Amino acid sequence: METAQLEIKAAIQILKPVDEVFEAIVDPGRMSGYFIAFGSGRMEDGARLTWKFPEFEEESLIRVVKVETNKYISFYWQIEGKDLLVEIQLTSLKEGYTLVRVTEKEMENNPAGINWLKGNTEGWANFLACLKAYIEYGINLRKGAFDFMKA
Repeated sequence: METAQLEIKAAIQILKPVDEVFEAIVDPGRMSGYFIAFGSGRMEDGARLTWKFPEFEEESLIRVVKVETNKYISFYWQIEGKDLLVEIQLTSLKEGYTLVRVTEKEMENNPAGINWLKGNTEGWANFLACLKAYIEYGINLRKGAFDFMKA
């Protein structure tokens, strides 16, 4: 049976406490160390923000829906004119580590949707790897990684 809607799911374990991971996601100053070049403000309930990515000319408009400290972040952003919901779930593990789960939804199961699924699954996997490297080791994996896209 074919699914009518496509949804992205990605996850990673980070070897740091949930409060450190949460702050790295909601604070634009910290996000600029691994994900965005610029963020217009902190992720808070109802906030309308602008994110600028280093490898793209255009800015992304972010509409934050809900933020639960150290647990959950949700926001909408537009992909090809469609509002898509991104949910980030944080789970504190007993070792003092954090499980981060990202879900983005949803697009039609058609060629455009499959292209979105492919591109944004890659993007969220990259986000998680960059977040892990930044929080655990202070490394910005994204710096220079996508310069070839500007050429």
